[in-house]
Amino acid sequence: MKRIIGLIMISLIVFVLSFSALSLERINVSGSTTVLPIMQIVAEEFMYQNPDVDITVSGGGSGVGIAALIDKIASVAMSSRKIKTEELDKAVAKGLSVQEFEIAKDAITVIVSPANTKINQIDSQTLKQIYTGAITNWKDLSGEDKPIVVISRDTNSGTFEVFNEHILKKDQLAPTVLMLASNRAILDEVGKNPEAIGYVGLGYVTDQVKGLLLDGVEPTKENALSGIYPISRGLYLYTPDIPKGVTKDFIDFFFSEEGQAIVEEEGFIRVN
Repeated sequence: MKRIIGLIMISLIVFVLSFSALSLERINVSGSTTVLPIMQIVAEEFMYQNPDVDITVSGGGSGVGIAALIDKIASVAMSSRKIKTEELDKAVAKGLSVQEFEIAKDAITVIVSPANTKINQIDSQTLKQIYTGAITNWKDLSGEDKPIVVISRDTNSGTFEVFNEHILKKDQLAPTVLMLASNRAILDEVGKNPEAIGYVGLGYVTDQVKGLLLDGVEPTKENALSGIYPISRGLYLYTPDIPKGVTKDFIDFFFSEEGQAIVEEEGFIRVN
C-alpha cells in the first residue's frame, strides 16, 4: 500500500510539473550578437517579473534571426540592420506582416590593440583599402613594418552589412580577412594582437582595445545620435505580426525606463 501511495504521489508531482511547464508562455528570440547582451539582461529581468514566461535567446547574426522569424521558428528577431526588401517579400509570401521596433542606437567602432600606439584615427578610404587588400602593412600608416591582421564579422552579421555598405561600398573583401562569428570574438582577437584591426558595436568597446576616430569623428553616443559619426545605426527587434499579449508586453518593456536603462548600461544608446 505504501508503495502504491508513493507511486501515486510521484505521478502527481510529475503531472503538476508537466502542467506547469506546458502553461508557460514562451518567446523564442534569435539573431544579432550586437543586440544579444541587451536582450539577455532584458529577458532575464522580464522573466523575473513574469514567472509564467519562458524566453529563449540565441545569437547567430541578424540574417539568421530574420530567417528564423520568416520560417516561424523565432517569435522575435534581433537585428543590427534594417530588414531587407527581399526578406520582407519572403515574409509577405508566408502571410506575415513584419513589425519593426528600434530599441537602441549604435556606433560601429573601429578597434586596434592598445599596444598599437602609432594609430589613433583612420579615414574611411584608408579603412576600405585595408579591408580590400590595397594596404597590407602598418608601415603604410606610419606604423611598424608588420603585416596588418584584418578581422571582420561574418556575412550573416548585420554589423558586417552596415560596414559593407558604408565603408566597403560593397567591394570585395580581401581573401586574407579573418571572418569571425561575433563581436566578442573580434574584441578578444584584436585585444591580444598588436597587429590586428577590427570593428564592433559601441557597447562592446572596453579597455581591452582602443577605439579609433573615424574621419576625425569620435564614436560617441552624442555623435551617433546626431548622425555625424560615419557608421551610426539603429538596433532593431522584429516580430512576424503586430505583437499581442505577452510578446507585446515584452517589446514594450524595452521602451520602459527600466529597459532603456539596460540599453545604456550595456554601452549602447537609448532611444528615449
